[in-house]
Amino acid sequence: MVANQPEKEHPMPAFGLAARDPSGVLSPFNFSRRATGEKDVKFKVMYCGICHSDLHMIKNEWGTSTYPLVPGHEIVGEVTEVGRQVEKFKVGDRVGVGCMVGSCRSCDNCSNGVENYCPKMILTYAGTYHDGTITYGGYSDVMVCDEHFVVRVPDALPLDAAAPLLCAGITLYSPLRYYGLDKPGIHVGVVGLGGLGHVGVKFAKAMGAKVTVISTSPAKKQEAIERHGADSFLVSRDQEQMQAAMGTLDGIIDTVSAVHPIMPLIGLLKTHGKLVLVGAPEKPLELPVFPLLMGRKIVGGSCIGGMKETQEMLDFAAKHNITADIEVISADYVNTAMQRLEKGDVKYRFVIDVANTLQQA
Repeated sequence: MVANQPEKEHPMPAFGLAARDPSGVLSPFNFSRRATGEKDVKFKVMYCGICHSDLHMIKNEWGTSTYPLVPGHEIVGEVTEVGRQVEKFKVGDRVGVGCMVGSCRSCDNCSNGVENYCPKMILTYAGTYHDGTITYGGYSDVMVCDEHFVVRVPDALPLDAAAPLLCAGITLYSPLRYYGLDKPGIHVGVVGLGGLGHVGVKFAKAMGAKVTVISTSPAKKQEAIERHGADSFLVSRDQEQMQAAMGTLDGIIDTVSAVHPIMPLIGLLKTHGKLVLVGAPEKPLELPVFPLLMGRKIVGGSCIGGMKETQEMLDFAAKHNITADIEVISADYVNTAMQRLEKGDVKYRFVIDVANTLQQA
């Protein structure tokens, strides 16, 4: 599916980086944004994080991509204009937009502050907006968004390192809260020490939990403990280590997006333990039922968070000095960054310096 004349669709000129086909190669793209509506916030994009889902989407690996596709849903910047009815923001404010830019605003989910589970939730890019046009993400110079889906970035957080919190941060914060893994003394496992996992360790520690990182890579032990503050480290391929840790965890947040066995993880849980999946493997995982029955264990999921909780997450991050570990890149490096991301060669999140480098791309 291809959008019609993106440059002429709306009155405001915009410039970004777009993939034109499933090769996923990003190149300069002229398009347009809608005029700032009564409840809209317009902001200059300063930085945008590169999420693993951007990589899936530019290559249409989930089968839902629309070209041309401008990725990016970890977007931060500075407000340049607000609509007449905007109440929460003013020109000059530091703001962010995460994975969604709209929802129906009237269903039970929307009424209960979980717009992220609205059946009509509108994705920040490759979604269809209320007016029927395709949404374009944050690998671009300007954003226009309904104020309800804009968050304030606290002054204590640097904009570049705060950007990934809008996806990676809320993806870990929300399940820690919802599944009750946010209390002092709780023992939480985090599977995978990547873009999601490293932020999860920081949030869980700040909430007072004891944290064990579970990884296939023994080389990550030192950074897990010394750099991110984890209490312990398990090599998931080491049968002896896994056996010794059986029945010790209250909950596990599994961030791995590749197909992997979950039976060993269920074994690590205490009775009534919870395994929460936040990664999205392309193929179904095998779910052994017996180990769930023999300990009243739960396998659950979680996907980002609602707007109120996203703001709460940023405020919590500011209070506890939590940011993502980032590598800031220029816009012309983005295709190389995607190749590196595919190999897992980043610690732990690429962030594009949009404001200073996009025009040169």
